[in-house]
Amino acid sequence: MQVPSNAKHRKVKSILVTLPKPESEKSPYFDLAKKYNLKIDFRSFIHVEGVAAKDFRKEKINLADFTAVIFTSKNAVDHFFRISEEMRFDVPADMKYFCISETIALYLQKYIQYRKRKIFFGKQTAADLADVLKKHATEKFLYPCSDVAAEETQKFLHDNGYDFKPAILFHTVCSDLSDLAEVFYDVIAFFSPSSIHSLYINFPDFQQNNTRIAAFGASTHKAALEHELVLDIPAPTPQAPSMTMAIEQYIKQANK
Repeated sequence: MQVPSNAKHRKVKSILVTLPKPESEKSPYFDLAKKYNLKIDFRSFIHVEGVAAKDFRKEKINLADFTAVIFTSKNAVDHFFRISEEMRFDVPADMKYFCISETIALYLQKYIQYRKRKIFFGKQTAADLADVLKKHATEKFLYPCSDVAAEETQKFLHDNGYDFKPAILFHTVCSDLSDLAEVFYDVIAFFSPSSIHSLYINFPDFQQNNTRIAAFGASTHKAALEHELVLDIPAPTPQAPSMTMAIEQYIKQANK
């Protein structure tokens, strides 16, 4: 039996973030931990495995047919350039790149000379790119993605009549979480439906009890509710556009 959300307003002392540990010490999670004396652990509930070139060839997608690429994650960037190398495809210098965030756009520097390329980015979703995409509506877009690609992005591209092709370049796989069996956190923060799915693959009998659930994005909210989890900390919201801001607002109330 789940404890109603209003009965769980006890102090938050520990948080599990279902993402890899940030590489930079400037992460807002570290600031949050220091400010409120929290124990914050990071553990990716999912990981990706690349699609082999021989399997990608079966999809009969010719990379040379596309004039632009839409990136929604760093994984998509990594596997696009990996598969291009494995297919011996030289990515043209005039290829256009459309990224859903500036962070992903800057990540392209790992593979290309950033200042010499045509790169566009939004704030967080494909819809943020609406104005710039309209100016490039005649492009033929490749959309590198996983086997659990975000439906919102594909729906947006389809509804607006863009000529795009999804290319599954990597698979999302549940991680082994058996070492967490006897570990408990006050808050678990999820960022994708796949991470919630991984929780139940690893722990089919998981009971929420006093654990507060934080979830980022509409599809993650939906997955939480489908598993009958009480969603205590939804993000983004107008007041909290990031997960750390949403968690901090909750802590201010719970830790009074």
